Amino acid sequence: MSTALPMFPLGSVLLPTMVLPLHVFEPRYRQLMHDVGPDGRFGVVMIERGSEVGGGDARGQVGCVAQVAAAEELDDGRWHVVSFGTQRFVVECWHDDDPYPQADITILDETSVADRDDGAWPALELSFRGLLDRLVPLGGSAPADIELSDDPAVATYQMAAVGPFETLDQYRILGTDLPEVRRDLLFDAIDGVRMVLDAER
Repeated sequence: MSTALPMFPLGSVLLPTMVLPLHVFEPRYRQLMHDVGPDGRFGVVMIERGSEVGGGDARGQVGCVAQVAAAEELDDGRWHVVSFGTQRFVVECWHDDDPYPQADITILDETSVADRDDGAWPALELSFRGLLDRLVPLGGSAPADIELSDDPAVATYQMAAVGPFETLDQYRILGTDLPEVRRDLLFDAIDGVRMVLDAER
């Protein structure tokens, strides 16, 4: 069943569990925040082509619901917002962008891990933490001992959110229903970062 939701297209990907701070300055998104309020929600989709400012962009079909955790309206009408990703969705149709982008969306169901005893899961976590550890001397933003969920399906989103991965890699992970496929995409993304680091040595 679809539902209408205010939308905030961005040049980045929002994943479930991911924290999203925003500095809202464009008039239409100021209006969005005014309508959403300090504890509301909106949708985030990646801009595939175009700009975040002014419209005229091409937008991805899969996105993530952002739940507002804190919001402050400044005296000049700008907003400082902290939100976090909750549920994935697919865009069914876009409404007119006046006064701001809105779309009918359908929430995507989450699939649990079929076999938690599959040895590939601890291997993924080990590989991921090894990459973060290697990035520490280079100013990596996430510590190697970062806490991950005991649920491997949720942990895939956390890894994709905090790891040093390309936007398109994150978008592929966001659009994938099966945790095992997200796991394989993460292995590939980790290998890709390692190849770049090896080439720069």
